[in-house]
Amino acid sequence: GEGGRVAFYAAALDDRIGICPVNGSFGPQEGIAEQPIYRNAWGLLTEFGDAEVAAGFWPHAFESRPLLFRELHIHDTAVPKVDGPPAVRPGRGGAAPGKVGNLELDAVEAEFKRARTMSGGDLAHIRFHRLRTRGEPTTAIPPLLQPFMNQSPVAIEKEPVDGEPAKELRKSFDPAARQKRQFEQLVAFTQKMWRDSDAVRRDFWKKADTSSLAAYEKSTEAYRDFFHTEVIGKLPEPTMPLNPRTRVVYDEPKWTGYEVMLDVYPDVFASGILLLPKDLKPGEKRPVVVCQHGLEGTPRHTIDPEKNPVYSEFSKRLCEKGYIVYAPQNPYIGQTHFRQIQRKAQPLKAALFSFIVRQHQRTIDWLETLPNVDAKRIAFYGLSYGGKTAMRVPAIEKRYCLSICSADFNEWIGKNVSAELPMSYMWTMEYDMYEFDLGNTFNYAEMAYLIAPRPFMVERGHDDGVGIDEMVDYEYAKIRYLYANKLKLSDRTEIEHQAGGHRIFEKGTYEFLGKHLKWPEKK
Repeated sequence: GEGGRVAFYAAALDDRIGICPVNGSFGPQEGIAEQPIYRNAWGLLTEFGDAEVAAGFWPHAFESRPLLFRELHIHDTAVPKVDGPPAVRPGRGGAAPGKVGNLELDAVEAEFKRARTMSGGDLAHIRFHRLRTRGEPTTAIPPLLQPFMNQSPVAIEKEPVDGEPAKELRKSFDPAARQKRQFEQLVAFTQKMWRDSDAVRRDFWKKADTSSLAAYEKSTEAYRDFFHTEVIGKLPEPTMPLNPRTRVVYDEPKWTGYEVMLDVYPDVFASGILLLPKDLKPGEKRPVVVCQHGLEGTPRHTIDPEKNPVYSEFSKRLCEKGYIVYAPQNPYIGQTHFRQIQRKAQPLKAALFSFIVRQHQRTIDWLETLPNVDAKRIAFYGLSYGGKTAMRVPAIEKRYCLSICSADFNEWIGKNVSAELPMSYMWTMEYDMYEFDLGNTFNYAEMAYLIAPRPFMVERGHDDGVGIDEMVDYEYAKIRYLYANKLKLSDRTEIEHQAGGHRIFEKGTYEFLGKHLKWPEKK
């Protein structure tokens, strides 16, 4: 079970381990999204299925210890079964779903045969012990010990001793206290990594050249590609024609709303609602504001007053100011259903935002074809999870000419890993928030470095529970330093604080849009 997986990977990584019996853990890992989330290793299945590990990491006899050979013994007996994580309780918002148990025996044997094929049929270093039948699994401890018995330089009792099971004789020994100490050590280790991560990211970013604006933009392209490929996960280019489908869903005195669908891949589409002012003139080009909803939201939440007041109807308000507005549907809707996209994508070196990036790129492809759209003035404005989108998508997609992050901006690494902050994701059910290697590469400041030199703004409510002002301002100060001190572009970045909570405030952000989109213009 769990110990078998630890043994399997430990022996693969450390050739001082000469013999490795793996019980009830070896097999195909394509169902890893149904297992505990700590097994959800980034990019694992693109390179290292169990057959690849078995065939590639035990190739030769152990030269330095002639009595022991590098041997992998695959046993398939019953393992403890766990049907899911602990239930939700006060102070804990629930854990990611995941089960532990035996894989189907036929699948285990098929993975072993795949390893044998990969090794050219030579698997002298791997033994498969079929100890389970299709009916009742049986526990067979002596066969697990046989490899050690055969290779040991000292005599070992071959048969188990009859009598009562062994007992713990140390009167002061408490395994629960030891487990708690180990857990606290792991927590302390991760908290120190968080504290040290700022310096690690500074070192990672030392190749960014701020000697001139042109040098900076050139030097950050490698970071942009790294962010897309190694952190977010880069999907192939879309394979389908746009094939736009639209229908009227709003007919208001000053504007018309169209529901839109666009193709991305087979069975993957992008959708949203386009709002067009009714006073558009033939040949007139206007700026576009893409207004992005938050968690469990829809485009209509950003338009209709009765849907959710935190949005302040900002899509409709901006359209009434004369902007063309597009409100996309992002896939973070459906509770644990959408979170499974993240679970299934990460072992394939992709993530939820891998799809969101491609959907937005297709959206811009289509917007650029509209006769009244100024393709050089397409802006992004997102709230909450839409604010997360405002940090990630414009960092990759340069056709967004500016970005506004509302009700989300944070010292993001601490937000994810702190064991003390009450708003940390450690205490919530939002296990989809965790992305690969951000602490070493991209906090929110570094994501904004990829948006620079385009205009960037943060909208923050003092009482917004997603964070605290001290952490938000600390992270934003790095961005301000880059824009104002290094790039000499102090007028292109702002942070606005308002009294209130998690919402669109309709104040400084509208002024920011008007200033940088040059709207309203003379008409």
